Amino acid sequence: MTILHANRFSSLVGEIYDAAVDPALRSGMLEQVSHFVGGCAVTILSRDRARLSIEIHEHFGSEPRFRQLYRDRYVELDPLLDRHLTFAAEQTIGVADIMSQADFLATSFYREWVEPQGAIDLATVALEKSETRTTILQVLRHRSRGLVDEPMRERMRLLAPHLQRSRAMGRQIRARAHTVDDLADVLDGLSTAICLLDADGVVHANAACRGLFADASLLAMVGDRIVARNTQTDKIFRGLCEIDSGSETRSAARRQIELATSVDGQHYLLHAFPLKRDRIPSRDAAATVLFVQKASAATWLAADAIAAAFRLTPSELRVLMAIIEIGGVPDIAAKLGIAETTVKTHLGRLFEKTGAGRQADLVKIATGFAVPFARRTNGSGEAV
Repeated sequence: MTILHANRFSSLVGEIYDAAVDPALRSGMLEQVSHFVGGCAVTILSRDRARLSIEIHEHFGSEPRFRQLYRDRYVELDPLLDRHLTFAAEQTIGVADIMSQADFLATSFYREWVEPQGAIDLATVALEKSETRTTILQVLRHRSRGLVDEPMRERMRLLAPHLQRSRAMGRQIRARAHTVDDLADVLDGLSTAICLLDADGVVHANAACRGLFADASLLAMVGDRIVARNTQTDKIFRGLCEIDSGSETRSAARRQIELATSVDGQHYLLHAFPLKRDRIPSRDAAATVLFVQKASAATWLAADAIAAAFRLTPSELRVLMAIIEIGGVPDIAAKLGIAETTVKTHLGRLFEKTGAGRQADLVKIATGFAVPFARRTNGSGEAV
């Protein structure tokens, strides 16, 4: 390879790996691949081992109608597609390896699909081979360039492992991006405030935690740092988040749930534990998870689930929810607009169906059906 071609190859390899990070660069990268190897059209495609399906992943230089024709008909006539199952890995396969040029020119694959695209020949190289499918790089050779030659074969062979690694990197990057985004959505749906911290400050806070910071009656954000609003909370917060992996006592202490009180007198439960990142420096990863939950009766219960679990009638369920919200029989009767005797009748049936002996037991049973997700309301403030 000449110095000029070596420089082009080095530059192209960089573009191949850049495209793994930024999918928008793939089309331009494939164009450069086509020019470098001496082709007029490039396609990366996969075929399953059972020959039931084909997937075109990326392409350059081919018209949509020819890609569709290939999928619908000519994939079965392609003399090179399945040859990689028997040839050595990363070996470039040309038509000359399979048949004579004269025989190839006589095939309907050439006459009806290759030639109409202005091509005279084609070559392929395997990028990935597994028990379930094979992925190849297919390059068409324009008639003006002549037949596939050895320089073209060698350049395709050299590029194959880089294209393979780039595709693997791209899948890992996409998978991680989806995982992070999906996990963030899940965390935002929880009613408990959750915050990831490292040595430099807050890495991520879910919606409930951001709301807690905005309220600022217990904890607040100053820059990237969490600041407690009173001395008691500050002492608890610092004790929970202090990282000393060599101390079993502190490790056990971090598993405890601490009670903190906000400036407006509300009680909160705080819990934190360190994340284990044995192979990653602590400054490069979230080191601590902080949980903050307001200490109050559950305000959002899965009422339908409670009714189904104990076979409650609608009237019995209304009385149960009123017991949780209000408590006393006279107040429940007034709230629901029914007689106290009716409330007592429903209460007796609730005891019988749930096995509870006191109203406090009913509340305890019902709170076991608390929904962990943040309560959503409509424009009128009603739960939805």
